[in-house]
Amino acid sequence: MSSCSTSSSTTTTADHGTGETTISAVHADIIQTHILTRLDGHTLAACACASSQLQVLSSEDKLWQKICTATWPSINDPRVSHLISTFPAGHRSFFSYSFPILDHRQPSKHSSDKYSSSLILTTELISCVDIYYKDVLILSKTREMETVTGWFLCSPFRVDLLDPKESVSTPILHGGEEDDTWLKDLEENLSMSWILIDPERKRAVNLSSRRAVTVERHWLAGDVQARFSLIMGGDQRSGMELVKWEVVVTCGGEEELQVREVSLHVEDMEGRGLSGRDSLVILQEAVEKGKRKRGIVNEGKVRYLEFVERKRELKFMKLRREKVLDMACLALGITIFLSFWGFILFR
Repeated sequence: MSSCSTSSSTTTTADHGTGETTISAVHADIIQTHILTRLDGHTLAACACASSQLQVLSSEDKLWQKICTATWPSINDPRVSHLISTFPAGHRSFFSYSFPILDHRQPSKHSSDKYSSSLILTTELISCVDIYYKDVLILSKTREMETVTGWFLCSPFRVDLLDPKESVSTPILHGGEEDDTWLKDLEENLSMSWILIDPERKRAVNLSSRRAVTVERHWLAGDVQARFSLIMGGDQRSGMELVKWEVVVTCGGEEELQVREVSLHVEDMEGRGLSGRDSLVILQEAVEKGKRKRGIVNEGKVRYLEFVERKRELKFMKLRREKVLDMACLALGITIFLSFWGFILFR
């Protein structure tokens, strides 16, 4: 009897006299155990805005930890897992940094020299990489690298996930040498994330377009190369309007594909590789000032195609300027030549 009476009282309080049951009528344990655990990260974040009760319940770190580890198995690495627990809001902060697409295409007005001292705070970066084919995990790995050595700061930025002789087998069957349909299938079904974590600042950023922007064969080796890219604003003072962070996944094999190489590098609009110092300055600017949004499925490819088109325009403008300069030099040379012989003949 008392149990029924209590339940009736709870429901009446939740109805507020309107005859409609609100979410507060449901026990908190039921919401947290049977409802919130079934939501993805984006929906869970939206629930937090619905009511103060849901905001409290959806802030539980275990919920976000489950979502993060399911999305990015590579963060199960003990050191990475502990590091994420030190973020301001734990796994919820990590998700908010890593899941949305980073949108920062405004060139920086600061030079890398001005911010070189601030880079000392970042002594290392941790890469967490996960590659899927048709939502089946085929590779998951972490890689740590120091960022304070002279070699890193002055050399072109590049991270190799696999060791030179290392390869990872996949269930993907080879489609033949001239099968364009198979390459299109890879472009549509391969997905990946490359999350770069800054342990010092407790920040993270996903540098992958999620879906491949291009899948093609290497012209010499014949291996399949899938490219994932993220376009960012560059350094305006250095003439870099935009830069491209690009992950190249190289696969080979006769029957089943093997992942033979996974690398990350940065290049400007002229195809030049950026140094570690310049790359960190641009990355720091983007992480601190860039916006994060969910984005459309193919937004990464749209940005990539815009980058390629802008790169083509700049190349055309450069060639036109060089042609005008060549014509001016030629005209000047002819003028000097005629003036010289005119002086000789008519003096």
